[in-house]
Amino acid sequence: MPFGYLASAVILGLCVLAALRPWPGHSLFGTVVYVVGMTFNELPVVALVLALAPTVLALAQGDLSSPGGLAAAVVMLVVVIGIVLVAWRAVRARHEPEHALEEALGRGWRDRIAPEHAAHLRVAPDTWRGLLLPLLRRHHGVRHLRGLSYGEHGRRNTLDVYVPRGTAPSGPVFVHFHGGHFVSGAKDRESLHLLYQLAAHGWTCVSANYRLAPRAAFPDHVVDAKRVLHWVRTQGPERGLGAGPVFVGGSSAGAHIATCTALTAGDPALQPGFEEADTSVAGVVGMYGYYGPVTEDPGSSPAASVHAGAPPAYLTHGTRDTVAPIEWAREFKDRLAAVSDQPVVWSEIADGQHTFDYFASVRARVVADRIEGFAAWVLSRTP
Repeated sequence: MPFGYLASAVILGLCVLAALRPWPGHSLFGTVVYVVGMTFNELPVVALVLALAPTVLALAQGDLSSPGGLAAAVVMLVVVIGIVLVAWRAVRARHEPEHALEEALGRGWRDRIAPEHAAHLRVAPDTWRGLLLPLLRRHHGVRHLRGLSYGEHGRRNTLDVYVPRGTAPSGPVFVHFHGGHFVSGAKDRESLHLLYQLAAHGWTCVSANYRLAPRAAFPDHVVDAKRVLHWVRTQGPERGLGAGPVFVGGSSAGAHIATCTALTAGDPALQPGFEEADTSVAGVVGMYGYYGPVTEDPGSSPAASVHAGAPPAYLTHGTRDTVAPIEWAREFKDRLAAVSDQPVVWSEIADGQHTFDYFASVRARVVADRIEGFAAWVLSRTP
């Protein structure tokens, strides 16, 4: 019995099972299953290589000639079928964000985008690169400026800037805030493919740290986010960064911060020391966000600040998110859409887990393309 080969098949099988059937809950076991499942869910070709490598080795060593070896091979075959299913689910979901844009913006929405904003838009999903090159999150045509200070709270008030290499950015600005349950996380983690893609297309992209609990509490995160917007508008031009319209976005807890920021533009209570600063945004993007309260005060939820003048929004969420269940995000989407005079794009990513855009996977690439399309549509309506 080739026990090593059988053990490999069983371990890989459990990982694939975590991708196909994620375990709900926030226990240590649930967290481990989430991390493993999300990774295998977005890297099916890598998983396939991990399955084929020991199979080839077992064949070369003659381990499959025994009944036990054949049984282990059958187990590995089932694992491979599961991996193929994982890949098929990712590919199957590639058209859903496009349908979400059509539903919110109307059929033919691309026809209403100005030519100067449509130059880099991709129509067909980048499926093959998402399958074969999911680990290539960075772009050689982008310059990454690290650790710039925007406030007085040390490392937690620093940001990174992504700009096109060799040319001065002349386009709009996208500001992103990371996730981490408001207690952990850092810039240069989630949504890297999106940041690099936009920067390669002439945008200035900013990814910022912010103060974390327990040293900070709501609304400190939002104050920091608004200070970032103030920095972009006052320091950005001096540093040669883009001075176009500003979009704000975030992942998980960062989506909470981004939407709170977008819905409270110019609120002096959230802008201590820079009350007169312009903190309005052209649009807001929320990815697998948590939109509920973060304290006992219901006002700590972005839902408490929705109003008719809210900016256009693009909200996207995985249907198999076990960290921030999609039902919670739907509630916020419904409330915002019922009040806002601007479009609210709601894009459900089939079989997507939390942080589905950590890699440059099929889902991450498709979502990045459609977010760029949404932004181009908004920019075409901006005076």
